[in-house]
Amino acid sequence: MKKLRVLVLCGGKSAEHAVSLVSARTVLSNIDPRRYEARLVYIDRAGAWRRSRRALLTEHVGDSERALLAGSRPAAPFAVLAAADAVFPVLHGPLGEDGTMQGLLELAGVPYVGCGVLGSSAGMDKEVSKRLCLQAGLPILPYAVARHPEHAAALAKRLRWPIFVKPARMGSSVGVVKVAKPAELAAALREAFRYDEKVVMEQGVPAREIECAVLGDPWARPGDPLELKASICGEIAPNAQFYTYQAKYLDPEGAKLKVPAEIPAGTARKVRELALQAFRVLDGYGMARADFLMDRRDGAVWFNEVNTIPGFTSISMYLRLWRETGVPTPELVHRLIQLALRRARTRGRLKTAP
Repeated sequence: MKKLRVLVLCGGKSAEHAVSLVSARTVLSNIDPRRYEARLVYIDRAGAWRRSRRALLTEHVGDSERALLAGSRPAAPFAVLAAADAVFPVLHGPLGEDGTMQGLLELAGVPYVGCGVLGSSAGMDKEVSKRLCLQAGLPILPYAVARHPEHAAALAKRLRWPIFVKPARMGSSVGVVKVAKPAELAAALREAFRYDEKVVMEQGVPAREIECAVLGDPWARPGDPLELKASICGEIAPNAQFYTYQAKYLDPEGAKLKVPAEIPAGTARKVRELALQAFRVLDGYGMARADFLMDRRDGAVWFNEVNTIPGFTSISMYLRLWRETGVPTPELVHRLIQLALRRARTRGRLKTAP
């Protein structure tokens, strides 16, 4: 059987560059060598594409970035894409997860893992995803959107303290600040506007952070091996005020991950249903992690956001949720590649003109 050439894309220009390298290492370590020939392309922090050997990433754990820069060679994007049977983009954040890379892959005509252009863009933009999900009837906490710091103070008056100030199109809690009182707002806005020209301010509640992983084809029939499914629920219990970038990736004691989440069965069922609903509303495909807030006072559940290229690190919740649901990581990687190929086959049958 001929092996399919799967190109793993990692790095990128976003603030989540380092996380991308760790995620790519996990994918490369779990891709089935009997089925796939894994290839690696590293995108450096300046945006240049570089052909790399997978060993530069898998064997240089301590300083992967330096090893990739020293041992790789420049590559033309369309040339490397043309030589691939499928692409597994492990690019977190802007210019990787927001629809821009997906658009390039569409133009190149190569199958790729994960959500398409619209689903990636809508999932990445916290304002757009909230607006669409709110219109579809999902429970959303009050929020306001600011494009200029000078307007933000007036908009924040619509909310109750505390509030969370976030760049609208970033991930991994980069640029996120919890604001307890008006005097702290200006500094929080400066931090958020470092990463995006649009900032979302969200109503804070005393909440538990509940997550659910989604996998599959939303248009598959029941019983299809690749039909859309939701995992069991997990809970993140951060030791800080919220799940910061530090707690996620730098501090091994930053948070406790509880899988399954210790929540009532009815609440878990509701979270899973809402995760699937949000995925469909946002035109998702392949994979996403859906994040929710559960009010400690009354148990109310609020949709927070989706992550269309969730972390693939050894401690990432997406992988752990599927492992505990009965899908080990090698099988998960295989299914994601098969989903990419299915979408490409479906689109290949469509007419491009009358």
